[in-house]
Formats: sequence, C-alpha cells, structure tokens
Amino acid sequence: MTTRRLAVYTFGNFIRPSEHPANQGFHDRNDPNFQAVERAEGFLARSGYDDEPGPESWGEQVYPRFYIELGDGWAPSTLSLWEDLSSIMAFAYAGIHAEAMRHGREWFIKPEWPPYALWWVEAGHTPSWAEATKRHEFLHDNGPSAHVFDFKQPFDERGEPTAIDRDAMKRKAARNAETLRRLIP
Repeated sequence: MTTRRLAVYTFGNFIRPSEHPANQGFHDRNDPNFQAVERAEGFLARSGYDDEPGPESWGEQVYPRFYIELGDGWAPSTLSLWEDLSSIMAFAYAGIHAEAMRHGREWFIKPEWPPYALWWVEAGHTPSWAEATKRHEFLHDNGPSAHVFDFKQPFDERGEPTAIDRDAMKRKAARNAETLRRLIP
C-alpha cells in the first residue's frame, strides 16, 4: 500500500446552458454516479460543492481557462482521491459512469483540452480546486509527466512511467458491479 493517493480532476463544458432540456440525461445520471463512486473500490474521498448538500468543498470551486460561460456560471467538474490507477479506471470505464460517458457527445463540447488530469499527492494532502485546475492546464500545455498525467501515459506514485494493471481493474469493476447490485435491487 502506498503512502500517496491519486488525485483526479474532471472537467467539461456543456454545449448548451446547464438547464437546457438536452442536458437532462446528464442531470438524471448525476446523483446515481455520485452514489456509485462513493461505493467504488479504491475510492477515498471527493470534494463537494459550496452550494450543494454533500461533502465539504475543497476550497473555492474554480475552472480552468478552457471554461466557456453559457450564462449559468457553471460547468461539470469533479475532484476526488483514489487509492490507485486501477480503482479509478474500474469506476470510470464500467457501470453507470461508462454508460454516461457514451452519451457525452450529446451534452459536452468536444474538448480541445484533456477531459481529466491525474496526479499523486501525499497521504495528508487534500488538493484544492485551484490546484486541480493548474494541474489540468499544465497537462494540456506540457503533456503527461510525473507532475500530471492521463491513463494513456500513466506514472506510478514514485514518478516512474507505469502500466495500468488491467486484470486488477477488471476484478475491481466486477466487485463494484456486485456491490451496486446488492444495494439496488
């Protein structure tokens, strides 16, 4: 077990303002996605949002320079902490989250920026939204490195290039699905 944790930031811009009927599918999946992530193997914590019930926000929520204002002052973004790479991949690419990602083109502008950023933090550190956006922009400007990376070019907690353990990811995805099956009859 590592003493470091994996920070994950996601960001997207809607095609239309948040409350547009075309985004209803996204909103319908939002709470179930948060329920699933909080039960996912390897999930440690997530930032909440100042204006919503749930976990405490990890600082003032800010957006990267890629943010496009649509008149509602909001864009979907998340900030979370995970035990390892295979855990976040097992959640992101299986279950309700993967199902929602298949509909992404209906809701989101095709990004010219990375849709997410990953980086390792010390066990006692909780990243802020400001830190997350700086890492996200750094990834866009400089590409993957030990400082910030993506799933295509991952780094381990020591800063070395690594490969994602796909077998571990599949086992975790199966356990996540079983956990949700038991909770949702």
